[in-house]
Amino acid sequence: MQLHRVELVRLRLPLVAPFTTSFGTQETRLALLVRVEATAAGPGGQPVDVVGWGECVAGEHPLYSSETVAGASHVLATYLVPMVVAAGDEALSADAVHAVLRPIVGHHMAKAALEMALLDAELRARDQSLARALGATRDRVPSGVSVGLHDTIGDMVDTVGDYLDQGYVRIKLKIKPGHDVELVRAVREAYGDVPLQVDANAAYTLADADHLAELDEFDLLLVEQPLANDDLWQHSLLAPRLATPICLDESIESVADTDAALDMGAASIINVKPGRVGGYLQARAIHDRCRERGVVAWVGGMLETGLGRAANAALAAMDGFTLPGDVSASSRFYREDVTEPFVLEDGHIRVPAGPGLGVEPLPERLEALTVDRRDVHPATA
Repeated sequence: MQLHRVELVRLRLPLVAPFTTSFGTQETRLALLVRVEATAAGPGGQPVDVVGWGECVAGEHPLYSSETVAGASHVLATYLVPMVVAAGDEALSADAVHAVLRPIVGHHMAKAALEMALLDAELRARDQSLARALGATRDRVPSGVSVGLHDTIGDMVDTVGDYLDQGYVRIKLKIKPGHDVELVRAVREAYGDVPLQVDANAAYTLADADHLAELDEFDLLLVEQPLANDDLWQHSLLAPRLATPICLDESIESVADTDAALDMGAASIINVKPGRVGGYLQARAIHDRCRERGVVAWVGGMLETGLGRAANAALAAMDGFTLPGDVSASSRFYREDVTEPFVLEDGHIRVPAGPGLGVEPLPERLEALTVDRRDVHPATA
């Protein structure tokens, strides 16, 4: 594949429901897209000029992970894109990106965005969908929704009811110390046996084991990332003390991490977020390892635009992802997405069948939402 141009595009999308962070109320999401222009081999081997899109899921602030939009932009422009260009046209493919970029420590979300753009371009040239390339077998995936903490338990219960009315088939509640057992109890009492799980985002310590065990009475699908992301050992000590399965999210960045967590008994369920693990091809490898080991896995989400949502749906359509993921409708986060919106259909999201991601930015929306654009290959000042 010949790479002619790489452009970084930053968008600011207004959120449907603002949320509070350590840096104040967040009413918008600053999104980073990678756009590539390339020539790649078509179905008969003939060269085809294509455009590919990738999305970086890093946040504006280093809250979920150490990566940020500003940092990812710098790393892409200064290191990742130049390294891929230096590898040469013959070595340039989405499959090769992971190995080419291995010398750069971390920065999985930035790497994933570049891989995604190259993969989109390659598959468009071949007239092949991402779902087909990944080996997915389903044309739609069940849709779960993540519900953040509210001011009151009553507000949380009402919000869950709204999502159930919309058709979501699984509810995930965010919890933290002081906002957990009674909150889950209220939701379970209000909505019976709805599939329910909780996400702690590493808010607890092993000293909270007895308290976390109180969640066992609510027949939860799983408790996600209860302890620190860098402490598999503590999770392995916690797991036997809970009847509720432990799922790891932030702790899993590779196949090796997956093996370590399972070997230690730190988790029995794995959440796969492509940005967190370095891309969709690495996500597929973790999926394959979980299937080999007979382990339940599912696809998490990161407030993606329609570009990332399309790719997540394709990934979630693989056979090994057996729990409903966080592939929600566009309206969960955005009143107006940069692509045509994804909508719930009987509790499911349809998997795009077109070439590549199967979606692309709508020009007028892209223009309206864009904050700035920067060519990084050929480089501009």
